[in-house]
Amino acid sequence: MSNSTGTGSNGSRMEVPQAKDAMDKFKMEVAGELGVNLKSGYNGDLTSAEAGSIGGEMVRQMIRRQEEQMSGQK
Repeated sequence: MSNSTGTGSNGSRMEVPQAKDAMDKFKMEVAGELGVNLKSGYNGDLTSAEAGSIGGEMVRQMIRRQEEQMSGQK
């Protein structure tokens, strides 16, 4: 069955393929800030808490940046 958002069964597909490298770099930076040993490729050795902390912090930072941009701050 097809997903109306166009992501099919993979909800993590990038809508703008060129953004993948930037998001991967951002993910590595956030992992470093949190002290999580994230490496390129397979990271199945991470705990759910570690993986979740990376994603959660990425979302927090993206929201903060968007709020700053919307309010005209830098």
